[in-house]
Amino acid sequence: MPNRANRSTSADVAEAVRTALIAAAIGAFEEAGIAGLCAEGRFEHAVGAMRSLRLEGVFTNADGGVDTE
Repeated sequence: MPNRANRSTSADVAEAVRTALIAAAIGAFEEAGIAGLCAEGRFEHAVGAMRSLRLEGVFTNADGGVDTE
């Protein structure tokens, strides 16, 4: 059974991943809108941004490190 510290760390990592995915999606959605894509194209661009997001920096930040990307 995981201890309290591990649950907290897991929750911190999960929240960092969620925050990074949301930021990537919003940024890509807005970028696609500026480029003139329709709603479906904007959505596809946002999903692509989430799929291609590199999580190494997210994990580093969640562990208290510094993201250099």
